[in-house]
Amino acid sequence: MALASRLWRFLCLGRGAPGPRFPPRTPGGLRQCGLRPLSCSEVIGNPGTFKGGLLFSTLSYLGFETYQVISQAAVVHATAKVEEILEQADYLYESGETEKLYELLTQYKESEDAQLLWRLARASHDRAQLSRTSEEEKKLLVYEALEYAKRALERDELSFAAHKWYAICISDVGDYEGIKVKIANAYIIKEHFEKAIELNPKDATSIHLMGIWCYTFAEMPWYQRRIAKVLFATPPSSTYEEALGYFHRAEQVDPNFYSKNLLLLGKTYLKLNNKKLAALWLMKARDYPAHTEEDKQIQTEAAQLLTGL
Repeated sequence: MALASRLWRFLCLGRGAPGPRFPPRTPGGLRQCGLRPLSCSEVIGNPGTFKGGLLFSTLSYLGFETYQVISQAAVVHATAKVEEILEQADYLYESGETEKLYELLTQYKESEDAQLLWRLARASHDRAQLSRTSEEEKKLLVYEALEYAKRALERDELSFAAHKWYAICISDVGDYEGIKVKIANAYIIKEHFEKAIELNPKDATSIHLMGIWCYTFAEMPWYQRRIAKVLFATPPSSTYEEALGYFHRAEQVDPNFYSKNLLLLGKTYLKLNNKKLAALWLMKARDYPAHTEEDKQIQTEAAQLLTGL
């Protein structure tokens, strides 16, 4: 399970045809030389001019209506185009085609569509994690992913995926920003994971990531805790019990959705000195079908931990 040279733009198909024009009124609205009844010809004016004006007004109105129809069709077509791109992107993601997915979505990096942008953030993140990606390129991709996630969130604050990937990308950037920034960002990361879960309680990945947040701060080394206490009056903290709750909740929402969730259930039970349940979950992680490099690494780690038991 992996953790997106131009967008289809809404093109202006032409300027709207001008509406009917009315002659300017005279200052008083009536003849200033005196009041008298107006003849029919004076009311209508030149019949040819009147007919021409009426025809022009009618054509202008029809032109405006046509423009609206064409504009609406352009919007529908653009929406269909975006949907097509999203379908392609999701297919490549499920197929594990990380580089092809990145190449597809970077063509639309100027997009204003939140669905495209958070997928682009995910694709950049996933490409950064590939073993063949150089350290220099990885750093560029990490910051690139954060920018895409930020834009996705700006476009749609009600997108659970935008909140989730914004939190993930902030966490990734923390590896390059130092311990002080990393700890400060922890509050932001937690806030966005919680928001993602609130918006979509059925997203097992968001719940799993909240569990990782808790696990990370539960096992924070003593020296980092000391630094955190110096820098912050109330540094972030958690417990293994909290982490365990999130890992189990993720499993309830979507059983066996992720090999790492199985592994972390086993490791958390080990931290809580429950070897029986630890062995149960570690065996599940070891026997999980390996579809990715990460799955293979998790199988190996689970097997090693089981040997230690």
